[in-house]
Amino acid sequence: MNKEFVNTNQWALILGGSTGLGLATAKKLAMHGLNIIVVHRNRKSEMNQINSDFEDIKALDINFLSYNVDLLKPEKREEVVSELKKGIGQGQIKTLIHSIAKGNLKPMVETNSGLKNNDFHLTIDAMAISLYDWVKRIFEAKLFAEDTRIISFTSEGNTKAWKNYAAVSAAKVALEAITRSIALEFAPYGIRANCLQPGAVDTQSLRMIPGYENIIEHSIQRNPFNRITTPEDVANAVYLFCKKEASWINGCVIPVNGGEHLN
Repeated sequence: MNKEFVNTNQWALILGGSTGLGLATAKKLAMHGLNIIVVHRNRKSEMNQINSDFEDIKALDINFLSYNVDLLKPEKREEVVSELKKGIGQGQIKTLIHSIAKGNLKPMVETNSGLKNNDFHLTIDAMAISLYDWVKRIFEAKLFAEDTRIISFTSEGNTKAWKNYAAVSAAKVALEAITRSIALEFAPYGIRANCLQPGAVDTQSLRMIPGYENIIEHSIQRNPFNRITTPEDVANAVYLFCKKEASWINGCVIPVNGGEHLN
């Protein structure tokens, strides 16, 4: 295996890296020598499994830092950035991965339990605006490498309407718009930004969507390879976008679904 990031003192900062796509990405990048920072928010009852997964990453002979905080709160973001300045020493952040899945999945037409205005605000702030908040703060702290890759995860809900998905759909559209603007305005500082659009992946986030079983079945039927996308498929794509050969890809939304979008 090519461990091109070994001895570079470069780090991957993964927002929401304790499960799903973020965790798979952390493992993949660590395998290739990147040191790993995971910022996540999990309950105590979930930490046994998460700590076990983190130990697997540490066993890959890289440096590892994790922070179980509410990464959406400005004061917590400041605390983490302050700790990072000490924790990574002379190291630099090669890639920032945005894998935050915190939003409201509610129907629009129900009066009592339906989607409200503040549900949109919470979801868009968590799943879109937080990308800019973290990129801007890490940039101000001068922690980015000379050739940095910003990668976020969108979904097919960026153009399609799914029941109960309105707030998340709006957040994904906002996430893509923010990514494009980062790609444009931060380019003079060596920062590239792209969105990956995975197919349906059987994660905790997907299972929160009512009728997720039908989404999985439909995705398998549409996919030329007759299977759904795995977290490892997405992590492999992230790794490719961190390589120097991907430096001229900027401001794009790239499907990572085996061709599922073709049908």
